[in-house]
Amino acid sequence: MNIYLLRHGIAVARDDPAAGADSERPLTKKGIKRMRKAAQGIARLVIPFDAILTSPLIRARQTAEIVATELDISSRLNDMPQLSPENSPRQLLSALDKFKEHKHILLVGHEPLLGDFAGFLLSHENDSALEIPLKKGGICCIEIASIAPPQSAQLHWMLTPKQLRMIAG
Repeated sequence: MNIYLLRHGIAVARDDPAAGADSERPLTKKGIKRMRKAAQGIARLVIPFDAILTSPLIRARQTAEIVATELDISSRLNDMPQLSPENSPRQLLSALDKFKEHKHILLVGHEPLLGDFAGFLLSHENDSALEIPLKKGGICCIEIASIAPPQSAQLHWMLTPKQLRMIAG
């Protein structure tokens, strides 16, 4: 199975008075524009995503919707509460068990959870043994032999949002 980790796009700053609660912070206009272009880059990679799973927080959901729309696979978009920032890599891995028959899953979420999850898959250690942080709008692909227990994980590639936009042309 290939697991693709995508960090949400540029969101309204936490200290912005209009931001409200952290869970309600949306993407900025610049974040939406850049994420649309990055989604075009993802589309050019021609990955046959079986599912797009997103954190229910607004900024991640908006990011996932942009990608799903660009790839014309909105019907494969689902919320996954375990992608919320307060969860652990182990909780996220456990939640993925019901998708174990899928070959390509895109997870849209937040740092530090996504970076910790990548490190957890690659190191087979505790939740914070290795961190692989993603930039906002960045993506990586990790192949794993099985969900439970995770085995033979390999980082195949990692792209910054700027690289995705360049791929888009």
